[in-house]
Amino acid sequence: MRGTAGQQAGSAFQSPPRHLAIIMDGNGRWARRRGLPRHHGHHKGVETVRTIVKAARELGIAYLTLYSFSTENWSRPKDEINELFKLLRIFIRRDLAELHQNNVRIRVIGERQNVPDDIVSLLAEAENLTRDNTAQTLIIAFNYGARQEIVRAVRDIAERVKNGELDSESIDEATIDSALFTAGIPDPDLVLRTAGEKRLSNFLLWQSSYAELVFVDKEWPDMNAEDLVGALEEYASRKRKYGGLLGEGSDEKALQS
Repeated sequence: MRGTAGQQAGSAFQSPPRHLAIIMDGNGRWARRRGLPRHHGHHKGVETVRTIVKAARELGIAYLTLYSFSTENWSRPKDEINELFKLLRIFIRRDLAELHQNNVRIRVIGERQNVPDDIVSLLAEAENLTRDNTAQTLIIAFNYGARQEIVRAVRDIAERVKNGELDSESIDEATIDSALFTAGIPDPDLVLRTAGEKRLSNFLLWQSSYAELVFVDKEWPDMNAEDLVGALEEYASRKRKYGGLLGEGSDEKALQS
C-alpha cells in the first residue's frame, strides 16, 4: 500500500462522511477458513482496527464508531469472551498513548454492568485522558445493543415525566436523542459492514434511520485502507434524499439541512 489513505483517495470523493460506523464482522470465519482457532481471527481483527482507525483519521472522518462487543455476544463460549476482553485490555494499554498523541478522543457507549471492574476502569481512563482531544472521536460500542439502549432511554424519560421534570407532550426526537448513549454525537452518515452479511444486528437502530449502508464481502481481518476508500467512493456516489425527492433542479443541500 503506497502513501496514506488520503493520498490514495485523491479526488475520488469531495468529502468523507462526517460519521462512519462499522460492524466488524467475520473474525471467526476468517480463522475457520484457515483451520485456526477463532481467537486468531480476533487477534488479526485488532490489527485491522489499528489500520482502519489510522486510515479514517487520514481521510478526515471526524467520528468513527466500531461495534466491538454486543450484548448478544455474552452467549458465546466463555473462553472466547475472555479472549475478547483480553484483546480489549491489550488494545487500550498499547494504543491509548498513540491515540492521545494523535489528538483522538475516545468515547465508549454501552452498558457497564456485568463488565469486569478492570475493564470498566480502563475504559474510564481512556475517556478521561482523551476527553479534550479534537482531531477525531473514536466511539467504541462495547456491551452495546440498540434495542437495550432505546429501552434504557424510554425508562429514563418516563422517570423524568413521573418526577415532574418533563411534560409528556414536549417529548420529541431531540428528547430521545439526548437520552441515548450517543447524546452529543452526530448520527452516522454511513454504516459499513464486512463479511457479506446484510443486516444491522441491533446496532445504532435509532441513529441509522437515514444512514447509507455499504456491505463488503471481505472479512474484517482482511480489510485495509484501500477497501475503506472503496466503501467511501460508493457512499459518495449515492444521493442522500432523507425521505425527500431529488428531481431535476432540486436543492440537495436544502434536504440535508
